[in-house]
Amino acid sequence: MSGTDQARRAFFDRLAPTWDSAGPPPAATLARLDALRPLIPLRSGDAVLEVGCGTGAVTGWLGDQVRPGLVTAVDFAPAMIAAARARGVPADFACCDVLADELGAERYDAVFCMHVVPHLRDLPAALARFARALRPGGRLIVLHLDHWERINRFHDSLGPPVAGDHLPPPDAWPGLLRAAELMLARLEDREDLFLLTARR
Repeated sequence: MSGTDQARRAFFDRLAPTWDSAGPPPAATLARLDALRPLIPLRSGDAVLEVGCGTGAVTGWLGDQVRPGLVTAVDFAPAMIAAARARGVPADFACCDVLADELGAERYDAVFCMHVVPHLRDLPAALARFARALRPGGRLIVLHLDHWERINRFHDSLGPPVAGDHLPPPDAWPGLLRAAELMLARLEDREDLFLLTARR
């Protein structure tokens, strides 16, 4: 692991104990997800890979949407995974670097990325790995509960190691998805929302 990657992992490990209290209340986030549910292509019985699950605040919600399907929730920061496991949510949790560790082939019906894409150090490579992990017809879901430009400014304001961790603008996504052999299905770009869905 590079020095930059180690610094990034340490950054999120340090934030894990206060993650749920430092940002929007988890209950408010879940209420937003409930309101957005008609736009999020999850189905009963789906096998879901949740990328960058953090402390698992959304993992239980995902499990409720796909039951009796199973959520595999991964994060590359060990302290985040430890906090997520402590919730007792019925999911498979793993400390995993999605750019280095094996995700499996045609294993998932959906890959769910909430508030994580800017932190993927090689987005084209990550998208290709997600596509490989998806079953034919599987869905990629990229979700941020804020506008993409404001997200990027916020990350820049934090300084290293996350300054420069940017969500690509809407017009960049069709090319990124094509290169990964994914097809854009929906792109919602609002003042308080960025939601992209694509299909393998």
